[in-house]
Amino acid sequence: MSTMNISLPDTLKSFVDEQVSERGYGTSSEYVRELIRKDQDRLQLRGLLLAGAASNPTAPADAGYFEGLRNRMHRGAKARARR
Repeated sequence: MSTMNISLPDTLKSFVDEQVSERGYGTSSEYVRELIRKDQDRLQLRGLLLAGAASNPTAPADAGYFEGLRNRMHRGAKARARR
């Protein structure tokens, strides 16, 4: 694992220390790693949303579409229950 040193103003360091203490992190590094992972997830989701927005439209997601999804889920659940 690599090491990275960062400088924070006192107010931000206090905030990080509070978060570590109140939210059960063992160290400030664990807290920062969690923030970075969440940011990676956010960027990935943003990319997926932008790709979806740029894609060609398909069938509308109307009441019939959602009813079909529910029916498939129920059939899948019944099939798994029989196993």
